[in-house]
Amino acid sequence: MGPPVTPVNWWHVRWLHEVLDPCSLLAARSADRVQALAAQLDGLPTQIADVSKPETVRALVERGDVLISTVGPFARFGEPAVQAAIAAGAIYIDSTGEPSFIRRIFEKHHHAAMAARTPLLTAFGYDWVPGNLAAALALKEAGEAATRVAVGYFSRGGGGISGGTRASMVDVMLQPSYVYRGGKLVAERSTARTRAFELIPGKSSFGVAVGASEQFALPAIHPSLLDVQVFLGMGGAKRMPWVSGFVNALAGIPGVRAALRSIAGHVVEGSTGGPEDSDRARSSSTILAETFSASGQKLTRVKLEGVNGYTFTAEIIAWGAMTALGQEVMGAGALGPVSAFGLAQLELGVREAGIRRV
Repeated sequence: MGPPVTPVNWWHVRWLHEVLDPCSLLAARSADRVQALAAQLDGLPTQIADVSKPETVRALVERGDVLISTVGPFARFGEPAVQAAIAAGAIYIDSTGEPSFIRRIFEKHHHAAMAARTPLLTAFGYDWVPGNLAAALALKEAGEAATRVAVGYFSRGGGGISGGTRASMVDVMLQPSYVYRGGKLVAERSTARTRAFELIPGKSSFGVAVGASEQFALPAIHPSLLDVQVFLGMGGAKRMPWVSGFVNALAGIPGVRAALRSIAGHVVEGSTGGPEDSDRARSSSTILAETFSASGQKLTRVKLEGVNGYTFTAEIIAWGAMTALGQEVMGAGALGPVSAFGLAQLELGVREAGIRRV
C-alpha cells in the first residue's frame, strides 16, 4: 500500500500526487472537497477521516505505511494522526512548523514510538529540514570545537502564504516557544529576539528567534553543542519582539488568550491552498548556518539556496515518504532529518527537492 495522505493544504496534495506512488490514499474530513480534489488527480482513492473522530484516522494506516499529515494548525488538530501512526506502526511525516507541536512529538511521543518501532519525522518541510542540513554540514566541518550554532531562514521575492500557514502563525504567537541554551531546552516566547545575518557581503537581514526542530535534532548528532538558535527572516523583524511581548502580556489576562484564538479562527481562514505557481516561481529561499567556539569565534559558515518554501516542502515530503517506504529510515522514535536519513542521503534529498549548497 502506498503512503496515505491526510491533507488540509490542498496545494501540497496536488503537488505530492505528481511524485508519489499512484496507490496513495487521500483522506480528509470533508467528503465533497476530498472527492472533488481526487477527481482532479486521476481518481485517487479517498477515505473520510475526521480528527474529532480519531478512530477514522486510525483506520487509514497499517504497519509499513507512511502517514503524511498537513493538518494545521497542528497544535489543535495534529494529535490523532500521530497516535494513529504509533498504534499501527506506520511511518509518520508532517509539515508542521509549530514549536509547541514539535516539542510534543519529541517529548511526549518519542518513547511510545520507540516501543512501536515507529519513526516520527515531524517538521519535515521547509520548516525545518534545510536548516538542519545546513547546520549539520557546518558542525561537521567545525568539529568538536563548535559549541554554538545559529541558523537563519530567509525568503526572497515574496510568494505568498497559505491559509493554513496564516492560521498556524496566529497559534504560534499565542503558544510558548523555546531555545536550546546552556545545554538544555529553555522556555521562551516566540519571536522574543532578533539576529542579523549577512546574506550578501555588506548587507544584513534580520530574523526573529523561533522554536524549531533544530533545537531537538542537532544536539543529538553533535553532543558538544550548548546553544542552538534558529531565526526566521521576515519584514519588520526588528519590531517583532515588541509585538510578541505585547500580545503575550495581553494573552496573560484570564480569558483573553481564548478570545484571541476564537477571533483569529473567524478572521483567518485555513485550508485555502498555497501560493499560485507564478508567485512561487518568482520567489526563492536562502538558509544560513554559522558555528562558533566557546570563546565566540566563528568557525564555519554554510549557505544553501533554492526554490520557494512551498515547492520545497512538497518535494521533500514526497522524497521522504518514498525513501521511507524503501525502508531507509535509520531508527525509530522522534527523529531529526539527519538522524533519520544520514547526512549524505539528506543532502541528496534536499538537492533533489530544489535547495543546494552554494
